[in-house]
Amino acid sequence: MTHYLKKEDKYSYIEAGEGIPIIVLHGLMGGLSNFDSVIQFFSKKGYKVIIPELPIYTMSLLKTNVKSFATYLHDFIEFKGFEQAILLGNSLGGHIGLYHTKLFPKKVKALIITGSSGLYESAMGGGYTKRSDYEVIKKKAQEVFYDPEIATKEIVDEVYATVNDRNKLVKTLAIAKSAIRHNMAKDLPKMQTPTCIIWGKNDNVTPPEVAKEFDSLLPDSDLFWIDKCGHAAMMEHPDEFNTIMEKWLIKRSF
Repeated sequence: MTHYLKKEDKYSYIEAGEGIPIIVLHGLMGGLSNFDSVIQFFSKKGYKVIIPELPIYTMSLLKTNVKSFATYLHDFIEFKGFEQAILLGNSLGGHIGLYHTKLFPKKVKALIITGSSGLYESAMGGGYTKRSDYEVIKKKAQEVFYDPEIATKEIVDEVYATVNDRNKLVKTLAIAKSAIRHNMAKDLPKMQTPTCIIWGKNDNVTPPEVAKEFDSLLPDSDLFWIDKCGHAAMMEHPDEFNTIMEKWLIKRSF
């Protein structure tokens, strides 16, 4: 990690740059370092980029759900004293961003989602029955990306440790159930927040049809594709991802 983790009150987060706040929301098994290129790029472009550690495994089991995480995000925005923020979320982080926008629309200037859950959840939390088998976990981690080489040993080790931690596995499954319960299909047509959808054409976790459905249901959205790209576009094609996002923010005057 190229930036230090700040700890204030009950929050841990990375922060860089000055300007309009962009709050980055990581996924279920995605580390903060997955967004290194985003923080490096946008912190030099007139934005304050903040990546909070979401309490995915530290909330009580009863509160381990999408709605609680969205409320936690609202509390964090209040704690930082931001009138409004741009939200960027990958996978579960996208779902949290969407749900937060539904609950607190005035706090969200714009939304960027990539490989977001919220409409299609069958890929979340499943397939971990052989969790003690390292090779099975390695294959699952590689399937997240178009290029399996992106799934470094460090990434595979982290996923393996997570699914073999009983407490974390129970909470992972609770989040997967919560994601199904908090399906956004009926909410999206009422959400007027400008939304940028950036999607990998080869995403196996949330397939391209999901991106098209988000685009058709959201009243004010733009959809962009990245070729030869899986579920984590900001990791596999960081330069292309940043360029698309920057052009969209400039076009929308954010």
